[in-house]
Amino acid sequence: MELKDKLEKLQKMREQAALGGGEKRVAKQHNKGKLTARERIDMLLDRGSFEEFDMFVTHRSHDFGMEKNKILGDGVAVGYGTINGRTVFVFSQDFTVFGGTLSEAFSEKICKIMDMAMKVGAPVIGLNDSGGARIQEGVVSLGGYADIFLRNTLASGVVPQISVVMGPCAGGAVYSPAITDFIFMVDTTSYMFVTGPNVVKTVTHEDITQEELGGALTHASKSGVAHFRSSNEAEALMQVRRLMDFIPLNNMEEPPVKECADPIERTEEQLNDIIPDNPNKPYDMTEIINLVVDDGDFMEVHKDYAQNMVVGFARLGGQPVGIVGNQPAVLAGVLDIDCSIKGARFVRFCDCFNIPIITFQDVPGFLPGTGQEHGGIIKHGAKLLYAYCEATVPKLTVITRKSYGGAYTVMSSKHIRGDINYAWPSAEIAVMGPKGAAEIIFRRDIADSENPEEELKQKEEEYRAKFADPFGAAERGYIDDIIEPKNTRPRLIKALRMTSSKRDTNPPKKHGNIPL
Repeated sequence: MELKDKLEKLQKMREQAALGGGEKRVAKQHNKGKLTARERIDMLLDRGSFEEFDMFVTHRSHDFGMEKNKILGDGVAVGYGTINGRTVFVFSQDFTVFGGTLSEAFSEKICKIMDMAMKVGAPVIGLNDSGGARIQEGVVSLGGYADIFLRNTLASGVVPQISVVMGPCAGGAVYSPAITDFIFMVDTTSYMFVTGPNVVKTVTHEDITQEELGGALTHASKSGVAHFRSSNEAEALMQVRRLMDFIPLNNMEEPPVKECADPIERTEEQLNDIIPDNPNKPYDMTEIINLVVDDGDFMEVHKDYAQNMVVGFARLGGQPVGIVGNQPAVLAGVLDIDCSIKGARFVRFCDCFNIPIITFQDVPGFLPGTGQEHGGIIKHGAKLLYAYCEATVPKLTVITRKSYGGAYTVMSSKHIRGDINYAWPSAEIAVMGPKGAAEIIFRRDIADSENPEEELKQKEEEYRAKFADPFGAAERGYIDDIIEPKNTRPRLIKALRMTSSKRDTNPPKKHGNIPL
């Protein structure tokens, strides 16, 4: 066979592989409002940058007539390319080929690019759309999943791992995304669950739809499994590109700094009036964040979950930062089980990948109640504390209003290696709120008074005047400065630049034992 003929054969094979399961199955995928595996890759990566591996791989199964049904690529496209010029590795499961089910060859393709990503220090992005394990291959398929899980675990904290669920993801398949750093889901077309609605109905007699059990809305708002929820696939892929702009390629790199057009010395008069005079009146912490960060560009993570805490990425003076803030507009910004887990996970990601952490604090304490206590608030609240204590990246804190009790210490206080801790004049730093403190300290005076309500109100004001301000903490050096709110942006940027050369370490150990 001449070279010309070989090249023609090669071209035909490439075209055949690119078609996946064939035109009919591709049309069916499109009719569901879903893109094909390679269309997704083309949309995610910079145009023309994708270099595909293992396009000609096929499965090795000889049971149940599978030897007569071999398709090039075997249900997953893998390779590398760039996002805004930076290298990433990608695998994209192809539902048009055997329902995207995982075989031995399929898993080997994914493992190959994960190994390569670890060697060169580049993120792994998985586009998931699979019917699960390929039943015809039995335990070999299960072993393939385990091979991937191991690599997910070893890569954790070394290179960023992002999962985009763009179709079914069920059974063992869900655990690979669960180990990764961020999960994106798409409304109505993607779902995740360990056991499907039919099994649930058989075992528990609950009648539930796929969407209710494991759809994007469920996982974004109730379980917290999904970090981002998009209305369509294109939006999800654009969100991944946006996220990549904030994070480094690996744990040895610094996050990508950009030129900053937003003036460093910009002040915001609005911040001087944003805290209500009534200490019990809510306000929106995201308004403060948007006014402080570069160009008001804040990429919120876990937006629909545990909304009493806000976490996300932004820039200050061009430097990417992770932001954690209590949200007074939801449950008064109190710490509970869900938001503690949400915050801890985010803080640990930032620390893994050298992203400084900015904390905006307005927290009245931990949420009381039997539901929280029996649900393990002690254990789960300790996760947030552990994450902040363990983090060695620059940590800057701004106390805007309430900072009470154990919640004061947890939210990046000076005592757990906060580097720069500022407070606004409106800050109230105390063991507890003035009313509760007065009820304990002056209980006899109140009980003996002819007018207990008036006496309590008076003692409450007495306590507020003495303790519920930032000056006591500033006297001790627990607060580095009390700053005018409008100057928050320039003060944070200067502190961020000062701490950019920070060096801090934890004691040598295999790993700590976080309270899981």
